[in-house]
Amino acid sequence: MFKDKVVWITGASSGLGKYMAYEFARQGAHLALSARRRGQLEKISDEIAGLGSRCLVVACDVLEESQLEAAVQAIVKEFGRIDVAVANAGYGVVGKIKNLNAKEWRRQMDVNVTGLALTFKYAFPYLKETQGRIALVGSVAAYVPNPGVGAYGASKAAVRSIGQTLQVELKGTGVSCTVLHPGFVESDIAKVDNEGVFHPDNPDPRPAKLMWPTDKAAEVMVRAIAKRKKSYVFTGHGKFIAFIGQHFPNLARWMFGKMG
Repeated sequence: MFKDKVVWITGASSGLGKYMAYEFARQGAHLALSARRRGQLEKISDEIAGLGSRCLVVACDVLEESQLEAAVQAIVKEFGRIDVAVANAGYGVVGKIKNLNAKEWRRQMDVNVTGLALTFKYAFPYLKETQGRIALVGSVAAYVPNPGVGAYGASKAAVRSIGQTLQVELKGTGVSCTVLHPGFVESDIAKVDNEGVFHPDNPDPRPAKLMWPTDKAAEVMVRAIAKRKKSYVFTGHGKFIAFIGQHFPNLARWMFGKMG
């Protein structure tokens, strides 16, 4: 499906971004990888080269619009095209809403919402040329109450809304928009603090028994992008939680209240 296609992934230095890069490479795609941690990207690039794919490292911070624009120009200069853009960069602010300050809210929204929207903005002219695909990484958190991580939930609800809007605005362009909503997946999200600083030794408080392996999650996400699905909710527990949140909101509030 992605043989010789050019795929740009933000937030590609770890977690879902990293493993989606491997999955696209296994399918014959050429990769452009973006994140803040260039050293990590270089290691992944070497591994992708071992899979027989070309790989360009374009380090950038999605908080900086000029860096996103420059990244796209570097990709087009190297490969001549963009077929798929995956807006994956994101993190989670932790804390009850009553305790969060303006700086924490701004950073949460700037990374997860504004950075994602601008990733699409600068990739779109080239996706239109190839009738390509934009993928937005959301979360099951978009569907339910999020006690203790309310800012994160709000940002992912915004991602869901952006995806629904793009699916209308892109009509007639040949570009598809897939919004991916994972449940619990192994990742480094719990290792990044509210300031966006990575702490490799931070424990992950999420339920280990419900956690999907990252490679399995990446495989189904790439498949959903290939099929140009509009919205794709996964894991099993993720589908259940999203269903409850959409159709039985009172039950969802009770469940998440009990969970704390």
